[in-house]
Amino acid sequence: MQIISSVVDMRVILREKRSAGQRVGLVPTMGSLHEGHLSLVRKAKKLSDFVIVSVFVNPIQFGPHEDLAAYPRDMARDAELCEEEGVDVVFSPSPEMMYNKSHSTYVEEVFLSKGLCSLSRPGHFRGVATIVAKLFNIIQPDIAVFGQKDAQQVRVIDRMIRDLNFPVKLIICPIVREKDGLAMSSRNAYLSSEERKRATCIYGALCHGQSLYDKGERDAQRLADEIRTLINKQNDASVSISIDYVEIIDYESLERVDKIEKAVLIAVAVRVGQTRLIDNIIIP
Repeated sequence: MQIISSVVDMRVILREKRSAGQRVGLVPTMGSLHEGHLSLVRKAKKLSDFVIVSVFVNPIQFGPHEDLAAYPRDMARDAELCEEEGVDVVFSPSPEMMYNKSHSTYVEEVFLSKGLCSLSRPGHFRGVATIVAKLFNIIQPDIAVFGQKDAQQVRVIDRMIRDLNFPVKLIICPIVREKDGLAMSSRNAYLSSEERKRATCIYGALCHGQSLYDKGERDAQRLADEIRTLINKQNDASVSISIDYVEIIDYESLERVDKIEKAVLIAVAVRVGQTRLIDNIIIP
């Protein structure tokens, strides 16, 4: 396995692989890899001949008061995990390599990115779309593998691929969860032991919503209210739990629905202590 930080070096290697007819798979990450990321790597290996994992903490998708400086980083461990999984290249450029001091070009999707996480993280999806577009341009993968946990991100990237005619097939993999249901996330490392226990209420509330749907409930507002109630019950003096949003939206358009008549996304964002966690399920 190679670790490459140069765009030029990355392109040289890829030119050789493509001339040999190899299919290139990309797994974009911000590092601090966990089993969720590794499940994406395994999918990429099944669908391509040459697998690249990008490890880059993208500064332009963080707001001025967000956790860019504190975001967990462990390149040595990430490289070790990638090598164990048979990754061919870890692409780990510096911020200076990806963004010139006078950088002034950005990619912005303006419809799917306007609700949910963008309300509390303005500019976040412009940063996401820009870095993914840059990675697509540098690596020119045949497939790119993302996880369903970042549901809005996946929809934004899917739309960007369509609208900008990127010759990339988007592969979306299911959320990987801990044994107690908590969605795997690099930010879980921020949680104290008590916060970690309380955070399981998020998936528990989503499962309750699924159960109500299975019993015949189709009113989106009632389902959302039930989910909010269960999560809010975990808020007390010992652990602060506050809801950023609970939304039931059309999976394709990400617009709110009043009645569940086709596939919808139940998406939540919750602050447990100081840590913002997101999760979702698709029903039916």
